[in-house]
Amino acid sequence: MTALNPTRQALEQGRTVSALWLESASPEIAELAVHAGWKTILVDNEHGISSLEHTAHLLRAVEAAGGDVVLRIPADYPAYLKKILDMGVRSIMVPMVNSAAQARAIVDACRYPPQGNRGYAAPIVRASRFGAVSDYARIANDNLLLIVQIEHVDARDEIEAIAAVEGIDMLFIGPNDLAGSMGRLEQLEDVDVRQTIQDMEARMTASGCWMGTITAPTRGVETLSEAGYRFVAGPNDIAIMANALRNEAARWRERSRDFDLT
Repeated sequence: MTALNPTRQALEQGRTVSALWLESASPEIAELAVHAGWKTILVDNEHGISSLEHTAHLLRAVEAAGGDVVLRIPADYPAYLKKILDMGVRSIMVPMVNSAAQARAIVDACRYPPQGNRGYAAPIVRASRFGAVSDYARIANDNLLLIVQIEHVDARDEIEAIAAVEGIDMLFIGPNDLAGSMGRLEQLEDVDVRQTIQDMEARMTASGCWMGTITAPTRGVETLSEAGYRFVAGPNDIAIMANALRNEAARWRERSRDFDLT
């Protein structure tokens, strides 16, 4: 674990960060992903199965391989935020943030006083290397990267207010849940969905906040980067493995007709 936040540093340098979603709780897959070239791993604890203990193992595996973790938490629970911050997570994504009040509460839970109300245990937690980083409490607030997901129509009118909350660094459009909240689940190319996203993009860009999202069949990393996105979540480890296993099973059946895979 480095003293500074490499993902935040990359964004401050004007680079577009691409991340691999990690749904599994496997440190081996996390480590493999970094060695395969994915330097930023988005650990998904909203839909993924990782417990807090497993998350600690994932952090160690990614960092030992030379990568960095962005952690999506299940919801904006202050107690959960305190634990993962003490664990050493420096980049946090919070799902379904619909108001400035909610955003302010997230910042309050993540920052030490006087900027927030994060509980203090700095000398004995992994985040400070168990006290080896003596000025951890002084630098922790500035080292944070806080990403909030805008993924519901209720957040549409709150974009400027959320972006104006000091300590919120990035607004991340979640198109699937957004479409669902509009009654158009799995209809990402619907005219109203596309128009809503385009309106959000323009307003987020004007706000000065960094902007993030996921890739889509018609919107790859290059297209999204040109549109102003600075953080793009791409493929998912479960989807990659599922597709590879299906393809390999089909190939095996084709070449080994005398063998039964059932």
